[in-house]
Formats: sequence, structure tokens, C-alpha cells
Amino acid sequence: MNAASTDHRTALAEADRRLAIDPADLAALISKGDALTALGEARSASTFYNSALRLAGQAQQQGRPLAPSIVPELRRVQSTLKAQADAFQAHIDGGMRQAGFDPAVSSERFGQSLDLMAGRKKLYLQQPRFYLFPGLPQVQFQPRETLPWLAAVEAAASDIRAELDALLAEPGLFQPYIQPRQDRPNSDQAGMMANPDWSALFLWKDGEEQPDIARRCPRTMEVLSALPLCRVPGRTPSILFSRLTPGAKIPPHHGLINTRLICHLPVITPPGCVFRVGNDVREWRDGQAWAFDDTIEHEAANTSDRDRIVLIFDVWKPELTAEEQDLVIALFQTIDAYGAGGAAWGV
Repeated sequence: MNAASTDHRTALAEADRRLAIDPADLAALISKGDALTALGEARSASTFYNSALRLAGQAQQQGRPLAPSIVPELRRVQSTLKAQADAFQAHIDGGMRQAGFDPAVSSERFGQSLDLMAGRKKLYLQQPRFYLFPGLPQVQFQPRETLPWLAAVEAAASDIRAELDALLAEPGLFQPYIQPRQDRPNSDQAGMMANPDWSALFLWKDGEEQPDIARRCPRTMEVLSALPLCRVPGRTPSILFSRLTPGAKIPPHHGLINTRLICHLPVITPPGCVFRVGNDVREWRDGQAWAFDDTIEHEAANTSDRDRIVLIFDVWKPELTAEEQDLVIALFQTIDAYGAGGAAWGV
């Protein structure tokens, strides 16, 4: 054992002595982390560094001042932890490359697991505001291969655009998407209540056809009629053209139920119109449809200089059986039979 190693082990023993007296001794925790790092035990060292940072944060939250001498040490620890994390992640990435993992072609789910473990992505889960059906996959954007009808919707994009263009000749048809209700408290909705920057034109709304508009979109209705639309009387489906004006943003939010998917067919989408679900950010492209779980946090922005218009509709999640669909329908019919109608689910 060389002299340097002996010194580090002496420092380790001294840190242990102090921690036996006070397990919350920040300087001793850092000292032990330093000694372990010098002895090549970086993973163990990180636990003591993190403990020091956690305890320091708790002290500040409780209004207890930190000793001035410990503050630069805590900053150093933060830098050390980042360097250790980067080195560890480089090791993991290198090992997975040797194992044959290629993010471009290998399992996308496994790639997401690596991103989550490394902290490159945040974990987002379903957080429905009203009803959770347990056991459904935690998937942000639904895989296309599970939606065999999606291509048929895309194939009709030009016909749907033509029907939309005719409606756009009457701009007054679009109304703010979030409307105040007399039978419910009306919160600000992050500035979106009655805001024309996010407006809609409904073909179906809360499970009821809007005949004056639907009859003017026969091709749109023909295509969607063949889909597994989520049909719950008085609630869904909703089928609409959603317009977002230049510079407008839809703030992060969650949907109400996790038994359906919200589908988008971009119809008029200039460059710079982006959509985030969880940690997956995409840009709308005319005619390229997708479906997503709206109970996972999502938001939208139009950074272009033109309106963005997307056809939106909702379908059952393919993982639900026919029996489960019927039971969900029965549940909400039972709920709505108890007093006045329920809250609209929206899309």
C-alpha cells in the first residue's frame, strides 16, 4: 500500500468517526466521498455526495443557514457528481454498443430505458384527471402498427383539406375551444378560456353530431365512420378542426380518461408548429397522422406566421376488449344518470 493510499484510508477512517457522531455532518460526508473517489470507488462515493446535497437542501428549506465554508464544497461536489455521471454513462453507452445496441434500429423501448436511467429524459406517466383504467400501456405516441386504419385517414388528407377550405371561407364558424360553462366553476385555464387563439370547428361534439357542419364534410365523415371511434353517449366522440393562431401556445395539460387515444391529422401545418407528449417532441407535417395518450402531459405551439389547423378525433385504445369498452360506456352512462350531465371530455 503506497503513501497516498494510506492517506486516503486515514481520511476515510476519520470521516467514519465523525459520521458515527453525527450522520448529518456535511463536511464528513463530503470527505468520505472524496476518499472513496481517490480509492477508485466512485459509485460508493456518489452516495455520500448525494446525501450531503440532499441534507443541505433540506436545511435550506427549513431556514437553517449553511456554514459559509461548506457552500463552495457543495458546488464542487455537484461538479464532481456530474463528471462521475458522464463517465458512468459513457461506460454504459460503450458497453451497449459492444453488445450490438444501435439506437437507430434496435428496440426503441430499450433505448428509452437508457435515456431514463441516464436522466436524458424525464419519466412521464398517465395522469387522467377523471378516470384511470389500470394496466394500459404507458405509451406517449401509439405505435403505427397497432392502428391499421391510420393510412386510410392519411390517404384522404387532400379531400379533407378541400372540405376545410370551403369552411374557412366563413371564418366566423370557428369558436374558442375552451368555453365557459354555466353549470361548472370556470377557472382561467392558463389564459385559454374563451381565447380565440385556440379555436375549433366541431363536426361532432361531446358525442353528438353537429349536422350543419358534418353534412358539409361528407368525405371526412365517410373516412372516420370506419374507425373505432370512442363512443360514449353525451361525452364522445368529438371530431373537430382545431386552429392555433401564429405565436399561440397550448399550455401543458392532461386529459380526463386513459381508455382512448386522441388522433391528429395535420391539414394546414406550416413549419414551426410543434407538439410535445411527455418527452417526445414532434413537428406536424401535412397529411402525416398520429395518435397519442392525452393523459400524459402534452402541449402545443405555433411558432410560424400562419394558422395551424389539425383534424382531431378520438378512438378506443386497441388494448381494450369489446367487453371492456361496453363496461366503460355503461359506467359513464350510470354516472350521467346521477344528476345533471357530466363534464365534457374534450380532445
